[in-house]
Amino acid sequence: MTDEKVIVMNMGTLDSRVHSEKPVFCLGIESSCDETSAAIVDSDRNILAHIIYSQIPEHQKYGGVVPELAARAHILAIDQVIEQTLQMSGKSLDDIDVIAATAGPGLIGGVLVGWMAATGIAQATNKPLVAVNHLEGHALVPRLKSTLADGTAGDVAVQFPYLLMLASGGHCQILLVHGVGQYEMIGQTLDDSAGEAFDKVAKMLGLGYPGGPIVDKRAKDGDRTAFKFPRPLCDKPGCDFSFSGIKTAARTFLDKNQKPLTDKYINDFCASFQAAVVDYITNRLGNALNDNRVKAAGPKTLVVAGGVAKNSEIRAAMENLAHKNNMVFAAPPMNLCTDNGAMIAWAGLENFRIGNVVKTPIAPRPRWPLTEL
Repeated sequence: MTDEKVIVMNMGTLDSRVHSEKPVFCLGIESSCDETSAAIVDSDRNILAHIIYSQIPEHQKYGGVVPELAARAHILAIDQVIEQTLQMSGKSLDDIDVIAATAGPGLIGGVLVGWMAATGIAQATNKPLVAVNHLEGHALVPRLKSTLADGTAGDVAVQFPYLLMLASGGHCQILLVHGVGQYEMIGQTLDDSAGEAFDKVAKMLGLGYPGGPIVDKRAKDGDRTAFKFPRPLCDKPGCDFSFSGIKTAARTFLDKNQKPLTDKYINDFCASFQAAVVDYITNRLGNALNDNRVKAAGPKTLVVAGGVAKNSEIRAAMENLAHKNNMVFAAPPMNLCTDNGAMIAWAGLENFRIGNVVKTPIAPRPRWPLTEL
């Protein structure tokens, strides 16, 4: 990667395009985990085309993502996904103004596939290239499309600053979002993430992968008081998370129950586990809202993003918390919560606007904290 030649648009041309009234079109490519995705988004917040190839069927029998298999699947899918996205949009590469791709964090084999595809397109077409932090894609996608507390689509982009609960993959963080590339960490997980905890509990129950949506569905028919799960750190100040205790409690409960797991038992178990996670997240967010840094910034919107943002109870609890604190609650539409190319295209446009394009060769990163942007 250090020897690659990256061709970018000169800054004079960049500035004239950013400030023109003509919409700017971005092709975004995402390949950080088990979705190969591409999208074309314009600067007026329109998604012209969006293709997601999910590898879930390939990984389900293993109970989780196998990095080597994921990388191979990305290689096989990437060209077709990009081609179909262009066809769906009615655009050619000549119509595209900027190319964006995930450059980390993620499974490095998969990240390399999408990044090299984007780099090749940028070189061949002399288009500017944006290296997108995958987490920033999740953090900024509510500014592209969001669902408000009443369930309607937001017509106005979420405004900076906002308080963000970001739960994606192995990440679980509370962030104060001041602007593009400006993230202040308020709290983060000390061990497992919320998404990992959902997946592991689902695996313990034999419910399959991915676990989060299955647990959420089974919880709707269960008794949330049937099991007494711990709420780690809830009696302590601060905004950090720890999900290892909840996961261990789940294993202990199941080890003590040696009889066959009935539907009622599973439903009650899922409802009780999910209730503990929701209470825990609400407690930590409540502390965050009373943090002096957050108070000083005065965010008007409470946002949840990432795969866990699809959880119905977490969305409802955060909506209620926002209402109690005279804030607006916003979340991406369900189809933009999990990994997707549209969020990468939008993050690419947001960075393009401020001139944040690749000027010297870069290497994709398996780890890339938002606070290092």
